[in-house]
Order: sequence, then structure tokens, then C-alpha cells
Amino acid sequence: MKGWQIFRHSFNLVMANLDQAFRLSLVLYLAQSIYTVYSFFNPPQMMEFEGTEVPVMSPETILPTILFGILAVIASLWIAVAWHRFALTGESTSGWLPRFHGSAVMGYLGRSILIGVLVVLGVMVLSIPVGIISIGLPPLAGIMSLILIGTAAYLFFRLGVMLPAAALGERLTLGETWDVTKGQSGTILVLALIVVGASIVIQLPSWFNDDPSSVINVVYSLVVNWFATIIGISVLTTLYGHFVENRPID
Repeated sequence: MKGWQIFRHSFNLVMANLDQAFRLSLVLYLAQSIYTVYSFFNPPQMMEFEGTEVPVMSPETILPTILFGILAVIASLWIAVAWHRFALTGESTSGWLPRFHGSAVMGYLGRSILIGVLVVLGVMVLSIPVGIISIGLPPLAGIMSLILIGTAAYLFFRLGVMLPAAALGERLTLGETWDVTKGQSGTILVLALIVVGASIVIQLPSWFNDDPSSVINVVYSLVVNWFATIIGISVLTTLYGHFVENRPID
């Protein structure tokens, strides 16, 4: 089953190169995590607006939240570009901060926004019949929600092949991206379901915590999200390497 092979190859890629994974991402991930930690200790206040409780940020937290949010975005893009380049070209670092490729990071950002918009549009279109079915058959509402999540993951991985290309400074159009995985819908769907399932499994411990907003939960989420981030980037790397560069995944 090629979907499982791609996931396994991506996981093994991280495990076999943990030293570089830490060197390329640890400092940047800590910078990215500042946003999460700050938001945890400065949660929005609930205020009543026209009979409804809505979260409202206090004035003194607005600017730091924006700045830390921008820092988190830059750090996450930097990590993605660095890991793609390491896995595909062997570009490594002996220090704790990878080389910054400004044009690649900006290209990655632009393509990420494009993919995000297309995924949202795809899910919105599908949500119409799914919503009708859910209303008519309430017991199937949970299954319908899973279908939407699976569709979003499928579209992301199908289109996400263009992201490693951006990290390498290569041009891969939307049409070319769709074509390179033509005939591989089953593989991509299985891969999407595996990734979604794995994401749910690693989050289960935090869901069963009596206090979901506890410090322990935040620390746990930060740790497992590091692994999820690197492995997720590796999945895109493997997709690009296999379908665009014809690399083996055995």
C-alpha cells in the first residue's frame, strides 16, 4: 500500500536524522512556541455582546499577540524550507540555526496561502451536500464531519507537492502539481487518512486530561506538535521526491 509506504518513509526519514531535525528546527520551534505560551498566559476575556459571550483581547495584549504571531509564521516557514532542503539536497547545518532563504520562504508562504484558499473552497463546496445529508440523517453527522476532514487532508497533500518545489526555488505550477499525482488518488487518500488518524492518536492524552487548559497539556502539545510538524513536512518532501524526482520509497 503506497500511502502507508510514503508515511513510513517520511517517519523513518525523521528518525534516521534526528540530530539534523533538532539542529534545523529546535531554536526556530522555540521561537514559534512563544506565541502559544503567550496566548496561554494571556487568554482573551469573555464579554457579552448582544446576549452572546464572545472572546475579546485586552488592549495591552493585541500588539504582542500580533508580533508573536508573525514570528511564529516566519519560524514555521523557515523550518519547512530548511527541512525540505536538507532531505532533498543534503543542505545541513553544524549550528543551531539553518540558513535563511528569503525568496524560498516568501514563495513557500505564497503557495501555502494559495493551497489554503483552494482547500477551503473545496471543503465549502462539499459541505453543501454533506450538510444536507447530516440534517436529513443526524446519526451520520459524525461520519460526514470525518469526510470533510479527510477531503481537506486529501486536497492539501495533492496540492502540497508544490511546497517542496518552492523550498528548492523550483517553479511548479498548480496544473503541473495536480498532474504529477494523477492516477494516485487512492494513494493520497490513504496517506491523508493515516496522517489524520495519527494526529488524533497523539492528541488523545490531552483530550482525556481533566484540565484541558493545564500547563501539562500545553507542554505535551508543544512536544508532540514538534514531531507532528517535522513528520508532516517530511510527508510533503517524500511526495515531491517520489512523484516529481522519481525517488524510491522502499
